[in-house]
Amino acid sequence: MPNFSYQSRGRKVAVLKTSASHLPIVALKIVDETKAGMERSAMTEGVRCSPSFHFVPFRLLLTPPKLGHTPQRITKNKNSQFVPIGGTMKPSRQSLFMNNFLELSSTELAKIVDDWQLPAYRITQIRRWIFARKVTAFEQMTDLPKSVRTLLSEHFGTILSGNELSRLQSDDSTQKLLIEWNDGERIECVLLQNHRHHRTACVSTQVGCAMRCAFCASGMDGFVRNLTRGEILEQLLRLNALLSDNERLTHVVVMGIGEPLLNLDALLSALDEATSTDGLDISVRRVTISTVGIPAGIRKLAEAVVQSGKGYKLAVSLHAPNDELRSQFIPYNRSTSIAEILSATDEYFGKTGRRVTFEYTLLKGVNDHQEHVAQLADLLRKRTAIVNVIPLNPVLELGFRAPSSGAVLRFVEQLEESGIQVKVRFRRGNKIAAACGQLRRCRLSENLRLP
Repeated sequence: MPNFSYQSRGRKVAVLKTSASHLPIVALKIVDETKAGMERSAMTEGVRCSPSFHFVPFRLLLTPPKLGHTPQRITKNKNSQFVPIGGTMKPSRQSLFMNNFLELSSTELAKIVDDWQLPAYRITQIRRWIFARKVTAFEQMTDLPKSVRTLLSEHFGTILSGNELSRLQSDDSTQKLLIEWNDGERIECVLLQNHRHHRTACVSTQVGCAMRCAFCASGMDGFVRNLTRGEILEQLLRLNALLSDNERLTHVVVMGIGEPLLNLDALLSALDEATSTDGLDISVRRVTISTVGIPAGIRKLAEAVVQSGKGYKLAVSLHAPNDELRSQFIPYNRSTSIAEILSATDEYFGKTGRRVTFEYTLLKGVNDHQEHVAQLADLLRKRTAIVNVIPLNPVLELGFRAPSSGAVLRFVEQLEESGIQVKVRFRRGNKIAAACGQLRRCRLSENLRLP
């Protein structure tokens, strides 16, 4: 196949190498004569071409060459990483996800199936195997022709891209997974089960967390990066696979590592698959997104809910009834205020009709005094809201402690007497470091003791 070039967003893109597979991969170099293009890596459009030269857009991250640089031929090594012929080159993080099957939307999968000249019903078969039958390899899809299974395996490798480093289970059936991604970063996800037959997945949206709440392990090592749509979806698939064949996930809580509203696009894309009838088929009303309280993010989520019609529950991690106290252990609050957060949640309720939950983690001697009860009641009394009281799941090195069960009961009773609806979320999985970020930190530091 001869080399050729085309224009993309004003940039000349030269085709350097194609493969001989059913769907040739075209390696590209970008000739960007702007100073910015010379100094940074740029996300641009690439193309996949079928034998008929029909172009299908996809995303490819490459570093633009310096002016006058002769384009270098590129091929792919055995790990599907782009490398110069005759040399080696470490791929960018984005290139690691290019052929990850779970990154594909339904539309993108349909386009690939069409380019491969397969019947459209293959899409339904593939999705049924992944979401309903819980398989993790294309070779397990036994109602697909072997040629199709081989094609999928050659093009995408495996369905799951991460590596399960650890799996822990507590006496209350809580299970926690530690997953390592292709770039070596690690996250956690948790399966929670109760006597009401609720099977809840708690998933992460980021590696690390920039919020750095003083009582939470997630932000102790800082923020690293956002998770992709596929990495969020993979957590759900892995947790669903822990259940027996006749069971499936019933609920999702986005309360793992990271601030969900700072990675909202990837999260919503993953939740689209989780709530799709041909996906994990989880009821939209059983999905809760928890945030530290980012007003702009809450408003963006409200707009997304209105546009999609998917009324996800919103939970705000309040944890204090006044700004002075909240700013002491939630640094982000110094750039906003409780009043701004409540204004955004009022808009969320007004646009979506979904009642907002306010999470309140009780810290012994810090935010559990009678005056705090009164202040919290004043904030929420006139709002259609519910308070979720959470006794702290302590992290040893952070120094905070949970109040006694008697103190928790008194706090709840006083709130209810003030006209506030309250639920108590009891600790689960504390023996397996199930609080956000604890297991990840334990693996980062072998000498770190668990509470």
